[in-house]
Amino acid sequence: MTMTLVREPRSDDRASATAAGIRPGGQPAMTTEPPQDATRVELIWIEKQLECWIRFGQIVHEQILDRRRRVVSFAPGSIFAFVRWMANEHGTVLSRIDILRATWPGEHYSTILQVQPGGESLLRCASWPRVERVLQTIDAVEAQGVEAQDAAPDYWRHVHARLIAGEPPRSYTSARHRAWLKRRRIAS
Repeated sequence: MTMTLVREPRSDDRASATAAGIRPGGQPAMTTEPPQDATRVELIWIEKQLECWIRFGQIVHEQILDRRRRVVSFAPGSIFAFVRWMANEHGTVLSRIDILRATWPGEHYSTILQVQPGGESLLRCASWPRVERVLQTIDAVEAQGVEAQDAAPDYWRHVHARLIAGEPPRSYTSARHRAWLKRRRIAS
């Protein structure tokens, strides 16, 4: 697991977030041009061969390259899940999910294939049984009425650690979510 350094957002970060189309409530708005400091993800869909998609996350810009490829962008600080699946004539050769936090300029990040420049890795799992378990965990968070991208980043790190250890992750509770929201409010 890659360790990343996190810094407090500066006032000029908040100004660039406003310029990037982030509304006062923290939700990015879809823009006509990609924000300069956005994290870009290339998505490819070749039926039953290579399928890449976003499971959750607030997309601020989308560029369609052709009928099989598009590029989506995420504002700095936003969290998203990127799923990749690949198969050949013998069956599945790759199943992977990454839950990432789009970084601010100057922050450390992990490089991920198809993600430019990269992101802070909160969760990284490969193999279909683990990917399926992560997808079920995302469904469970959303069943609580919480958007997965709004869940505490530490929860996704917890899910990663538990799955790597072969243990089931603990549930994301409303109490944990309230604590995260309070912590986030105090930090801003």
